[in-house]
Amino acid sequence: MREEIKKFKLSRGNEKIKIAWSIIKKAAKYSHAEPYWDFLRKNFGIREKDIKEIMRFLEESGELEIQRSVDGKRLYVSTLKDIKENPVKLDRWLK
Repeated sequence: MREEIKKFKLSRGNEKIKIAWSIIKKAAKYSHAEPYWDFLRKNFGIREKDIKEIMRFLEESGELEIQRSVDGKRLYVSTLKDIKENPVKLDRWLK
């Protein structure tokens, strides 16, 4: 996944979106591991801010909707768990 994150940072346009989805789907596989961010750092050497940056990019491009708490904070891990459990949403089918 580290190589894909490097590709993500260097790519542009549709290729960047494809790589971002690939990374998010791989990260979602491990979303039930606790504590999640420590698990990614120890096993894959991936930093929390890299995954969050990719998720924010997908949200800004209209590809993903990050879940929010009542006070408005983004729930990244909950969103990844949802992606793992429901990989194809109705919104994506309508596109």
